[in-house]
Amino acid sequence: MTRDRDLVFLLSQALRLLGQAGRPVAASQIAGKAWWATQETGDEKGAARINGVMHYLAKLPPEPTGDTQTPEEEVMSDQKLDVRTESPMRRHELIFETFHALGSGQRFELINDHDPKPLYYQFAAEHAGEFTWDYLEEGPVVWRVRIGKTDGSAQN
Repeated sequence: MTRDRDLVFLLSQALRLLGQAGRPVAASQIAGKAWWATQETGDEKGAARINGVMHYLAKLPPEPTGDTQTPEEEVMSDQKLDVRTESPMRRHELIFETFHALGSGQRFELINDHDPKPLYYQFAAEHAGEFTWDYLEEGPVVWRVRIGKTDGSAQN
């Protein structure tokens, strides 16, 4: 297990350096896949370390994308999931439970007290092509994100 722990530590350092070098999105994509892999192997400490790196990367300035579009559609009837009062350990579990309960084409509004960007990369690693993600409000006190299940995505 020491070898695995050492590899997670080295990967964490490399991801931080990649983010600091101006590539936080690339680092976050890799971190999302690493988080998923550590979860799958039951390495809770490794998953927690990678999750910490993802939160660090989320605070770095974003890479320029040229995409300045913001969602215009207002959320009226979407289910709301406010995790601000939940313990940090429970938040992702609640969010994934809510997502898995959605039917194809359904969505919910996540309300959080920090940028949930690390969660986005976890979704991308675990549910690539099966979800939508639209920022509705981006801090500094409240973040709101509309998360949906794409039409035709497998129901769990």
